[in-house]
Amino acid sequence: MRRFGLALALCALLVGAFAGPASARTYDRGHTVFFSDETIGFGDEVRGDLEIMFGNVTCTQGGLIDGNVRTYFGDFTQLDGCIVGGRVMNAFNGEDWSVVPFVPHESTLDMFVANRRVWQNLAWDVVILFIFLLFPVRVRVALDRVERHPGWSAIAGTIALIAVLPLFVVLLLSIVGIPLIVLEVAALFAGLAVGYAAVAMLVGRRLYELVRPHTTPSPLFALVLGLIITGAAQTLPIVGWAVTALVGVVGLGAAALGLIRESAFGHDVGGLPMKRPA
Repeated sequence: MRRFGLALALCALLVGAFAGPASARTYDRGHTVFFSDETIGFGDEVRGDLEIMFGNVTCTQGGLIDGNVRTYFGDFTQLDGCIVGGRVMNAFNGEDWSVVPFVPHESTLDMFVANRRVWQNLAWDVVILFIFLLFPVRVRVALDRVERHPGWSAIAGTIALIAVLPLFVVLLLSIVGIPLIVLEVAALFAGLAVGYAAVAMLVGRRLYELVRPHTTPSPLFALVLGLIITGAAQTLPIVGWAVTALVGVVGLGAAALGLIRESAFGHDVGGLPMKRPA
């Protein structure tokens, strides 16, 4: 019986020795707790930030959190032996306030800096929407050009961009034409804005018609939808710059082609009757 008891004790020790590490959890990209209570115990490791929303987390001896602990209407309890590499903070207190949970950042300012491209795109979209409301006919004509002549729009946009610098130099050297530089810049900005609106509207309309083939969206809805799609595409890490360049060049060319007489293209524009030569 003594030998049997020793064998049972040895088995219990072996099971205890292997059970601890086997149950250890590792969160490689941080960890988020939603509406629940959890315990980070011995061998558990959070490689990143721990975000707690409407929950409670207790970190005991042997638990490791590499980043910060941020609570949103929740509680965090750190017991002796728990290691936290960053800070323990409430996301709604003082300098640590945050408007977007579960995004790794140190402060609201850092969040805006990290997402600068997104905010820039949002501001540009507001400008595009404003331009569309001011010049709906120009956007409508540019939309027709880019839809019917995407190739010519790309060529015209490339030529326009190439001509910007030589024209600037000529106006600058002529001295008399220096005031016209302001008009050149304004024309370039207007062309980019009108063309961007046209391309975004085309993208939004095509996407809407793919989802609902038998309906056509309103111009405003198509524009907003297109701005969302193009803006999201521009934030991609590798091809985002190519999307921006493509939309800018094609849109600028479409706006430039919109200044050409409708009869030069041999068809109606925007459903308006084309004036035919007598």
